[in-house]
Amino acid sequence: MDDMNLIQAQRHVVVEEIDLENGLGDDDPSFASTPSIIGGPLREPSAEVQDENKQMGMASQLPNDDQEMSRAQTTKRKKKVVKRWREEWADTYKWAYVDVKEGTARIFCSVCKEYGRKHRRNPYGNEGSRNMQMSALEEHNNSLLHKEALRLQTASKDKLVVDKPIYVKAIMSKTAGSIVQAALKRDPHEAEFIQCIQEAVHALERVIAKNSHYVNIMERLLEPERMIVFRVPWVDDRGETHVNRGFRVHFNQALGPCRGGIRFHPTMNLSIAKFLGFEQTLKNALSPYKLGGAAGGSDFDPKGKSDNEIMRFCQSFMNEIFRYFGPDKDLPSEEMGVGIREMGFLFGQYRRLAGHFQGSFTGPRIFWTGSSLRTEATAYGLVFFAQLILAEMNKDIKGLRCVVSGFGKIALHVLEKLVAVGAIPITVSDSKGYLVDEDGFDYMKISFLRDLKSQQRSLRDYSKTYARSKYYDEAKPWNERCDVAFPCGSQNEIDQADAINLVNSGCRILIEGSNMPCTPEAVDILKKANILIAPAMAAGSGGVVAGEIELNHECSVMHWSPEDFESKLQEAMKQTFHRALKAANDFGYQKESPEALLHGSVISAFLAIAQAMTDQGCV
Repeated sequence: MDDMNLIQAQRHVVVEEIDLENGLGDDDPSFASTPSIIGGPLREPSAEVQDENKQMGMASQLPNDDQEMSRAQTTKRKKKVVKRWREEWADTYKWAYVDVKEGTARIFCSVCKEYGRKHRRNPYGNEGSRNMQMSALEEHNNSLLHKEALRLQTASKDKLVVDKPIYVKAIMSKTAGSIVQAALKRDPHEAEFIQCIQEAVHALERVIAKNSHYVNIMERLLEPERMIVFRVPWVDDRGETHVNRGFRVHFNQALGPCRGGIRFHPTMNLSIAKFLGFEQTLKNALSPYKLGGAAGGSDFDPKGKSDNEIMRFCQSFMNEIFRYFGPDKDLPSEEMGVGIREMGFLFGQYRRLAGHFQGSFTGPRIFWTGSSLRTEATAYGLVFFAQLILAEMNKDIKGLRCVVSGFGKIALHVLEKLVAVGAIPITVSDSKGYLVDEDGFDYMKISFLRDLKSQQRSLRDYSKTYARSKYYDEAKPWNERCDVAFPCGSQNEIDQADAINLVNSGCRILIEGSNMPCTPEAVDILKKANILIAPAMAAGSGGVVAGEIELNHECSVMHWSPEDFESKLQEAMKQTFHRALKAANDFGYQKESPEALLHGSVISAFLAIAQAMTDQGCV
């Protein structure tokens, strides 16, 4: 009996587990007796195993030599292949996970489960696969059904929404802090809106400390006068119906009718509409031509759409919102994703519904307006503002290296004007990376960039033509050596790491071309490094100036020459610059301080709005 126990113990010791990453699958009968590794019930031993047990019992009755031979044969015969899930596979195949179904451990694909088609040849998205081999995972990873599910996942709008933690700036004043806390409590999920509120309240700390009356004004100002959210149904070229969401926020009209952009972009939401509306309110109040502020748009993406599809969408968008537009109500203008084509379709439908032609739309076509440089106004204003800052430092922009982000209308016109004034612009960027030309761009190169954009070609093609240029994937231009930076992409494009790169690259001035391009952490780093920041509400007010010039009666009966228009634009930018510096000086900020323009612009704009709101009472 002891010999029998010894033989059985040795039998259990010599059984060896072997993981096969290449070999037979679950459907092979040789795996039928293998127990489930994860949570599966134990199975009854097969007849073959029972016969082997009997043979082992009989072996105990054999002589010693025969027993040794029997043990050797058993050892050789008892190697088994055990299939099991290996955790390192999840590092290679992010979509793979194991779950138990019908008492058996199976591998599922999270992408195919949510986005894939229900297909008999894709068990990973249906009932799960029992084939626990790496070769099977690789085969699914390269399958057409899996790639189709990945494309659907990328196109899903739900993947564009990213929960971002709200950075709470350290505010010294308890009164100012209470304003931000009230906004956080009311709109806790609107990260972009809360961020711009924090920056504005931080800039107004000294103003609020001098006059507590402004606390009530600020609380009223931070709540928009009107928020319009509506659906926009439209039909594509294949006859399929789509529904997008439209927004228009009339933030404040204390100084006059609203003016603000229309943005078409997949990330557009109410938080961004409110943030843009608030920024536009301050920008319009700071300009020489006082207006109210508004913003809006839709989560519609015009990229890849035909002209007819964009026309149908714009007409559907205008069908709902036209009643809020007009020369004494709301004056819309172009923004990200909205250009000549989109504004034309929007205005055409507005004219059809309103029944009259009026110049309340800001468009780049000369026959709509009196200015011939409407499209260039914002970009040219940025360069003029940089020249004003440098003039205060007794410096000239000529010969300075400038980095520019973005590849849209503003960025390309900034390049154009920088070349005109003798600066050396060296970069542009898109959503996939950035292009640097060490020799700097000239008019011929800028023309080539325009061709690339109009043909919807990649910036990589530029480096194939110009040998001294290079395109960097998944990177930003802020580590390039420069004197002046012009972020003209989108909000929060410069984060903490980018700010450190800017400091190390030698940048001394940052001109905001887009609204709120820096995160709060980035602003703190730039200020500590004494980099002068020109906020978009001041530096980017060229578009506001151009829009107001267009609405003047004298402009409606004549066309401005480029020289006359530039002269008026320069004068308006100069007034804005000095107004911001004066407000900063009145509240104790020296003009050399990196906070002078940043805080002075907000203070000047707020005081103008606050006076109007006080005069008009609680409305």
